[in-house]
Order: sequence, then structure tokens, then C-alpha cells
Amino acid sequence: MKKRLSLIVLVITLIGILAGCGTKSSADDKKEPEKIVHVKVGVTGTDGQYWNLIKEKAKEKNIEIDLIEFSDYTLPNNALANGEVDINAFQHLAFLSQFIVENDVDIAPIGSTVIAPMGLYSDKYKDSSEIPDGSEVAIPNDPANLGRGLKVLEATGLVKLTKDVGLYPTEEDIIENPKNIKILPVVAQQTPRVLPDVEASIINSGIAGQAGFTLDKAIFQDDPNSEETRPYLNVFAVRSEDVDNETYKTIAKIYQEEDVAEAVKEDSNGGNVVVDVPKEELQKTLDQLIEDIRSKKQ
Repeated sequence: MKKRLSLIVLVITLIGILAGCGTKSSADDKKEPEKIVHVKVGVTGTDGQYWNLIKEKAKEKNIEIDLIEFSDYTLPNNALANGEVDINAFQHLAFLSQFIVENDVDIAPIGSTVIAPMGLYSDKYKDSSEIPDGSEVAIPNDPANLGRGLKVLEATGLVKLTKDVGLYPTEEDIIENPKNIKILPVVAQQTPRVLPDVEASIINSGIAGQAGFTLDKAIFQDDPNSEETRPYLNVFAVRSEDVDNETYKTIAKIYQEEDVAEAVKEDSNGGNVVVDVPKEELQKTLDQLIEDIRSKKQ
């Protein structure tokens, strides 16, 4: 009887041990899924299909990208500063520096995206020299692109600007205008749309590509590889407190992947070229631009 009782106790004990082991194994098998991080990215207009590829790649890293589209260049930076978006990707360093000085906000670049030539387009003339007296030429109206656009016009010989005018010339800096060209400043996204109503229009390469204009159709363009165009390198921007955010840095790295770069090129009809510049160099250029702007305001 004693032996039987001992045997029963032993069996019960073994069952308990096995049941306990089974429970532990089951718990180990049920690992919690990794948390998905949601990131709002501010862009302008209808950005290309390459963003679909970026979103897919980010999702594999448990990052959910929500594109927030804006129709005006000033809005994505305001949204970033106010916390309505986490990152934006639409502007070059020259535009960002001007915005920072004018609005006293802490925004910084965390990665480069593309650099693009700025072209002069016309559906009436094949060369800038053919543009007649008194012609109207459309140009982006934001300070950075207005300045760059005027420099494009100067490079064509249509106008001449004040010497050492810097990055942000205005119409007041035109000192020679032999053909009496009339400058029509418009919102950058409108520059392709007004082309039928003017003799020529200066169009950002990204916007030109989205509107169906290939760069080889421009009657003139600036050189994207020159030192003078470095301030026009486009960037991912974040609030300064987020420059070391690993999730945001991952998105910037994805942009540099080969298949994404090819998709960007295709979406822009060859007008945009993905460039990889370290954030430290981007910040250095931005700081210099800010310093130049502030020194001219004194």
C-alpha cells in the first residue's frame, strides 16, 4: 500500500513538472510582435511613385510612413516646427536657411536626397537668345528659388545682377535688362502651368519632371555639379532635437538605396539625381548659409 501511494505521488509530481515545462515552452513560442513606429513625412505636391517603394522598405523595418502632402513651400516647415509632421522632404539647404532665419525655428538636416538642375523652359523658342524684347518670364516666388532663378537668367545673358549679390538676389538687384524682360514671380508648383501664357518659365527640376518636362527639353539649365549649386542640395529635415532619432535616420538611409535612386530618376524623367552627403557636411553648409543671411541683415 505504501509503495502504491509513493508511486501515485511520483506520477502526480512528474505530470506537474511536465505540465510546467509545457507551459514555459508555449510562452516562449508566443513572442510579442515588434512595435510598429508611425512616422509622418511632409512633402509638397504629389511626390513620385518612389515613395511607395520607400514605404514598402520601411515597413519591413517596422516603420509605417504616412505622407502628408502640402501645396505650398512654407507649410511643410511650419508643420514640422509645430509637430504636425515628424520629417519633411521637399526643400534644399538654401530654402531651409532662409526659413530658419525668418522664422527663428530649430530645424536641421539629417540626410541628403537629390540635387537637380534648374531649367528655363519655353514652348515658343528653342534658345534663350530668341526670347524677344518685352517678354514675360515666370519664376518661382520663394526667396531661395527666386534668387537661383535670377542667376539662371543672368547665365543666359538676359539680365545682369549686382556683383557679389549672394544666394538671394531679388528683382531689385537687376542692374542690366537689355530686353526689358518682365519677371513674373509665381508659386513654384505653378511654373509649368503658366508656360502657355508666358514666353518662358524657370521650373525646378522635380516639378518639371512631375509635369512631364524632361531636362533635355530645357532651353537652358544651371550645372548641378558646380560648387555654386551645393546650397541647392535637397534634404530630409527634422526638429533639431530629433537629429539622432534612429527611425528617422533609417528612412534617410533607405532613400539612398540603389533601387530607390533608380525610381527617383525615373519619376523625375532623369531630372533628379540622388546624392549621399553626410549630415555633418549638410549642417556645415546650412550654418554658413544662415551666417551669410544674418550678416547681410545687419
